[in-house]
Amino acid sequence: MKVAPFKVGPDYIDPGYHSIASGCVGRNLDSVLCGNDLIGPLYHYGSQHADIAVVEGVMGLFDGRISDGAGSTADIAAKLGIPILLIVDARGMSQSVGAVVRGFATARSDVRIAGVILNKVGSDRHAAVCREAVEAEGIPVVGSIPRQHDIVVPSRHLGLVTAIEHGEAALKAIQSMEKLIEQTCDIDRISALADCSYTGPMWDPTTVVDKVGQPTIAMAGGPAFTFGYAEHRELLEAAGATVVVFDPLQDALPACDGLIIPGGFPEEHVVELATRQDLRSAIADMVAENKPIYGECAGMLWLLETLNDHPMLGVIGTGADMGHRLTLGYRTAVAMTDSIMYQAGERVIGHEFHHTRLRQPQAPGFEPAWGWRSWSGDKVFEGFVGGTVLASYLHCHPAATPMAVQRFVAAGEASRR
Repeated sequence: MKVAPFKVGPDYIDPGYHSIASGCVGRNLDSVLCGNDLIGPLYHYGSQHADIAVVEGVMGLFDGRISDGAGSTADIAAKLGIPILLIVDARGMSQSVGAVVRGFATARSDVRIAGVILNKVGSDRHAAVCREAVEAEGIPVVGSIPRQHDIVVPSRHLGLVTAIEHGEAALKAIQSMEKLIEQTCDIDRISALADCSYTGPMWDPTTVVDKVGQPTIAMAGGPAFTFGYAEHRELLEAAGATVVVFDPLQDALPACDGLIIPGGFPEEHVVELATRQDLRSAIADMVAENKPIYGECAGMLWLLETLNDHPMLGVIGTGADMGHRLTLGYRTAVAMTDSIMYQAGERVIGHEFHHTRLRQPQAPGFEPAWGWRSWSGDKVFEGFVGGTVLASYLHCHPAATPMAVQRFVAAGEASRR
């Protein structure tokens, strides 16, 4: 059975594990970043060659954007017409689990709880009592997973350790989980619950961007820069680019006409990055040659002068430090000035998710990339635009901003002339 995996929300880490588990590309479904109209088409595109799709939720079933709840797992399920398989932590409960499930099942009329998996049950007797309580509400229990102490995926300040960094241990953990699920859950019954009422169009990267050249675009990857949406590369290639992924911890910069540095964890690899004077020199040459460079969150940090006092690329003359409180949330932002990807006045919805803070919010030779209002209504100016460099903490979904991707490719093509 071929499984298409999805994750609700902007999270980059879980889809990496999904890809290992399924052998297919992990994708995100975020109606805040992408808008409601793209959820069905993106789901259709990502699941077109699969036998079944599994969409992992985000936080609790009804948790979404704080202001209005948009983008919750329940929202995505309702938009696609897919059923919910509710995972219930049964620790510390027995008959009460039935009331919990009833509450979830009746909270929204457009969301259907089709089945329940009991997690962290203490014994066969505990599982039986919980099962009886849930099925008294008319909802089948299709699995009971006992408490586990030897299957662990480590976490840190922004969530789980990424699959690529966890390496062989990630594969072993997933294999152990697979074996556990086969032993404790009824896979046939779960598969029979699958359904989807969406019958609309399919997203297609070749229809939302034009081919604007044939530049080679280098994209940073490896353990330090793992945060990216699959649609980004697909759109770059649809616009005519050849994408070459390299690992800044060990590879030289490929011959290229543009550079994209996605998010990730440079702070975990800051010592190794600080030794790459060859990359510092090569990317300085790119800046001098007016080749487009885009750094997103971690990518922006690498472009700074310092990170935790370690020398970085030195493109942007300020530094950043780890250890500050988490900055998290959706931002409705307006482009403050023209850049290689956006025109002044264009609006996007992006997402911030970081523990670093800039020592100075601006740097010589750069203008702010974005402006928005904080929760308290204060004006916020963020990011850096200078020449053919754009860098920002803001994560945007490429499927929602295909023209920005096309403009980047066009800038890469222009640098070849």
